[in-house]
Parts: sequence; C-alpha cells; structure tokens
Amino acid sequence: MSRALPVATVIAAIIVIWYLGAVWMNAQWERDQAERAGVEITLAEIIPKTMAQERPVLPAPHQVAVELWDTVAAKPVTSKRSLVWHGWITLSATLLGFAFGTALGVILAIGIVASRTMDISVMPWVIASQMVPILAIAPMMIVVLNAADVGGLVAKAMISMYLSFFPVVVGMVKGLRSPDALQLDLMRTYSANGAQTFLKLRLPASLPYLFTSMKVGVAASLVGAIVAEMTLSQDGGLGSRLLNGSYYGQTMMIWAALIASAVLAGGLIPLIGAAQRLAMRGRPT
Repeated sequence: MSRALPVATVIAAIIVIWYLGAVWMNAQWERDQAERAGVEITLAEIIPKTMAQERPVLPAPHQVAVELWDTVAAKPVTSKRSLVWHGWITLSATLLGFAFGTALGVILAIGIVASRTMDISVMPWVIASQMVPILAIAPMMIVVLNAADVGGLVAKAMISMYLSFFPVVVGMVKGLRSPDALQLDLMRTYSANGAQTFLKLRLPASLPYLFTSMKVGVAASLVGAIVAEMTLSQDGGLGSRLLNGSYYGQTMMIWAALIASAVLAGGLIPLIGAAQRLAMRGRPT
C-alpha cells in the first residue's frame, strides 16, 4: 500500500497531463474546421471533439487503450495486424542481438583486461563505435549484410548487438578490475596463476557489474531492433508499426507501438534481475 499510492498518484498525474495535452494539441484542428464552416465553437464543444478525432495530433489515453485492445486482444496473435505478432518479431531480434552483444562484450572485456596491447588498441575503438548515430549506421549495416546474404532476423540482431555490446564491455572491464591490490596480493601468496586469479577472484567480482551493464544492454538491444525494423519494415515488428503509423498519420498506431515497446523493455529488465539473483545466490552483494 505504501508503494502503490505514490505509483498511482504519478500515473494519475500523467493521465491528467496527457488529457490536457490532447485537448491543447488537437483543438486547433477543430477551430480550423469551425472557421471553414463559418460557425463559432466554444471550449465546451471543443473538448469532447478533441477526444474523438480519427487522426489526432496527440491521441487521448482512452483512444490509445482502444487501439491496444483492438490490436492485442481482438486480433489473432498470428495476424499481421496483431501487436502481439509484431512484438514477438521485435522480441526475437532483441534477444538474439542481446545474446550476440553480451558474448562479444564479455570476450572483448576479458581481452582488454588480460592484454595491455588490446587495452590500448581496442578500447578507444569500442568507445568510438558508439559515437556514430545508429540511425546513420543501420542502413549501411543492412546493405553490407545483404551483400553477404545475411538478412532478416540475423541482420536486425546484428544492429541490436552493435548497441548492446558497449555497456557490457564497459561494465565487465570495470568489474574485472574491481579487486584491489590486497586481494591480488593474497592470490599471489596462494601461488595462484593468472587463470586461477581470473576464475576465483576477478570473474566473481565482476558479476554485479556485468548484470548491471546487461540491464542497460538489453534496453539498448531493444532500441537497436526497433531501429533495424524501420529499415527492414517489410519483416514487421514494432519498428515497422512506428514507421507505418508515421507514413499514414495513424498516431494511435504509433502510441500503441510505443507503449508495447515500453512494456517489452519493462519485462526484460526483471528477467535480467532474476538471472542476477540466481547467479549471485549465496554471494555478498
């Protein structure tokens, strides 16, 4: 109850602001229509009309709720008009790209910590790779991957990987370097070699950093999948819904896809948290 009340208060405030914004942003169209018809329209008449426009600038919350119900519950999940069908396409690309990104990030992090040469030569490129906007690089990646006969799910996963590997590299490097000098000296007194020091000290110490960075990485992977779907819109997905909604002025479709994306991201983060609790069971946090 102590947590539910603040959350409910924030949600109620967002809905009120959303309704006020819908009235403000959609009212001009109603005034223009009344002016063309040569009639005067009052605020009391404008408000209900802004809540029922077919293509509003900002749809009201109940219009988005209707769109969600129509595309989630009222359509078969196998239908290409179902948001569940599009959500599954986005989720599959996200998870595959996240797996690629996590594996690449862990491998690079181990190499960077183990090799001074790799630290100097690779780490700057890892950082520089994130300076290029994904919207600019995604079409080029698609062209290159298509030339290599790599398309569809794998192509979208590669773009997800591009965004998700960076936080994993940074977090894992920080974690692997987190043991202090006293802990490393203790391992030397035990005559531990490099592999034993890595497996028994550095790797366990890196787990909290790894899972924290994975939470960032999975959200970045979802963004990458949606951006890729805007480029490969014929394959479907939430990015395709966003693009189609933009093309045809279907703002309710856009908002429904945005909410579905937020729900998807909100569901992935707790899964990483559950994996963290499972992996760190019995370990001090």
